[in-house]
Amino acid sequence: MLTFLASIALLILGYMFYGRVVDRIFGIDSNNETPAYTKADGLDYMPMPWWKGWLIQLLNIAGLGPIYGALMGALYGPVAFIWIVVGCIFAGAVHDYFSGMMSLRHGGAQYPALVGRYLGKNVKIITNVVSLVLMILVAAAFTAGPAQLIAQLTPISFSAALVIIFVYFLLATVLPVNQVIGRIYPLFGAILIFMAVAIAGALLFSGKPIPNVTLENLHPGELPIWPLLMVTVSCGAISGFHCTQSPIIARTLKNERDGRKVFYGAMIGEGVIALIWAAAGMTFFGGTAGLQEAIAAGGPGGVVNEISTSLLGQLGGILAILGVIILPITTGDTALRSSRMILEELVGAKNENANLKQALLYSIPVTIPAFYLSTIDYSFLWRYVGWSNQLVAAVTLWAATVYCLRHGKFHWVCGIPALFMTGVVSTYIFYAPEGFKLSYQTSMMIGTVITLIVTAWYIQQIRRHQQKLETKVAA
Repeated sequence: MLTFLASIALLILGYMFYGRVVDRIFGIDSNNETPAYTKADGLDYMPMPWWKGWLIQLLNIAGLGPIYGALMGALYGPVAFIWIVVGCIFAGAVHDYFSGMMSLRHGGAQYPALVGRYLGKNVKIITNVVSLVLMILVAAAFTAGPAQLIAQLTPISFSAALVIIFVYFLLATVLPVNQVIGRIYPLFGAILIFMAVAIAGALLFSGKPIPNVTLENLHPGELPIWPLLMVTVSCGAISGFHCTQSPIIARTLKNERDGRKVFYGAMIGEGVIALIWAAAGMTFFGGTAGLQEAIAAGGPGGVVNEISTSLLGQLGGILAILGVIILPITTGDTALRSSRMILEELVGAKNENANLKQALLYSIPVTIPAFYLSTIDYSFLWRYVGWSNQLVAAVTLWAATVYCLRHGKFHWVCGIPALFMTGVVSTYIFYAPEGFKLSYQTSMMIGTVITLIVTAWYIQQIRRHQQKLETKVAA
């Protein structure tokens, strides 16, 4: 129990202190006029209160991610606490903050545009493809589950439920951000927070011993911690999907000083939620072996339902059902909204001409494939989402690193987690079943070599930008 409480305290302290450090490094200017005013279009660019932006951002990046991912990560044992805390403070929150604030500084630009500006056009092309595929897969994956549950609980068929959900998706994608997302997301965000807090309180008073941190790998399947844990627990530690969502809120912030509260703060909030569910998974089933049996029997959704119902009674059951239906849907709709915004930016659509017709035009190309994938067994594709998600996170951190280098800022705040995530994704793809399926030792060697090569590139970038800055100062 002590470790669990200390971990939550560390996350809060991380926001209070390290979040301020990151804010200072970025160099906010509260006198800068934000895109919400300079590019106001009545659709995506419009000012909203920071607290509403925080709740929307939390729901955008969270959904069921910090619940399901944390439960799967809990199979490794209390070592998952370490990854959630350290990853969230020094990698995930930094990633989310810089992706949001860089977007803010560049007129609400989307992630691929930022990558192109700082890492080059070739990387931008790849990033556009990876980002759109990732979000289409996310939208499809987070639709099929809720539709199946709706079909089980109501007379509505699975196909009809899918149609209803995608009609909502289109409305949330094309209507002004304050009409659907701005109105219902704060409420759903509050449900997510209440659910986590209720579980935490019930867990602390349940009398069950919450395990303390150990570096021992307790995974029943004896899967290695590195790099699998870092891909399994993405939401709650660091997730590339978040950088695709940050521009939605960057276009609504009233002042740059709200960036730390919204972007860094939402990631810390997600980390707390992930900690609670990881602790619940380890504790409720008496260890990782019991948790694995429960997941095998009913999947993560069944585990959430069993924990919620047992700890919170009828209220828990209602919360579990609401969570499994509502939370993934609110991830799917913003995934498609971001896809629509990326397509608009890709073809150069002008925001001053923004209207429902234009928004609908750019929503259809991403909605149709998402709908199709939600109707078939595409699990073989979904296996690649974890790796591509963390690849996007690594690329975002490298773009932020180059941003800092160009502006003479303390680049290590982004560079160190970028190197770490480079090691994660380069090792994972060679070892994982959906990758090259090489031996663990071989994958570790290849991952190390790739990371060293990228490190050499990083050092070269440092020297090049230092020379540029020195030349500029001398001139």
